[in-house]
Amino acid sequence: MDMRNKTVLVIGGSRGIGAAIVRRFAGEGAQVTFTYAGSKEDAQRLAAETGGTAVHSDASDRDAIIATVREAGSLDVLVFNAGVLVAGDPLTLDPDAIDHLIDVNVRAPYHASVEAAREMPEGGRIIVIGSVNGDRMPFSGLAAYALSKSALQGMARGLARDFGPRGITVNVVQPGPTDTDMNPADGELAEQMHSVMAIKRHGTAQDVASLTHYLAGRYASGITGAMHTIDGGFGA
Repeated sequence: MDMRNKTVLVIGGSRGIGAAIVRRFAGEGAQVTFTYAGSKEDAQRLAAETGGTAVHSDASDRDAIIATVREAGSLDVLVFNAGVLVAGDPLTLDPDAIDHLIDVNVRAPYHASVEAAREMPEGGRIIVIGSVNGDRMPFSGLAAYALSKSALQGMARGLARDFGPRGITVNVVQPGPTDTDMNPADGELAEQMHSVMAIKRHGTAQDVASLTHYLAGRYASGITGAMHTIDGGFGA
């Protein structure tokens, strides 16, 4: 699928899954801009490696994320990958931390998607990286995180209806345990996660990037309002 001359914006692209997505699209010839919040050095290295453009933007700031999307101009593809995780007893978690999670995981992808659609050409693609935890939560302490990932499902279904007449697709990619610095394959919780998986290993960021790339391509023009789980059977 030829991505040459396609304009792509990846929100949250400096590390992990986001960086793999940047590399995949840039490697296919797309003009890629990606945002970062706190990983300036990682972002600079990735921009030098891929020829992409790194932009500092705080996904928890509604006005900032809208401005970032607007300034990127007419996009062929928006990938929203930014996200935060807050874990613990809901009776003792800091309410401000939960509100921050909702700002980044729910409000930001909604506003970014709407802003991108304003100038997006016919046949554009909006892809949000969610989580299998939107479907299944087998562990305690992650209620707010699961809430935020389930919210993306309703958002994608609704926006798919809203933007469908223009041929713009809206999809959610739902990874399970994926080997990144935030969730390493040899981390202390790996055995617990693998215990509920059919394929008992972490996936890779490249796997997620490949699925995202497919959904952005011409052969996915009829796929919209859908959840695409890539989790090694975590949710089976």
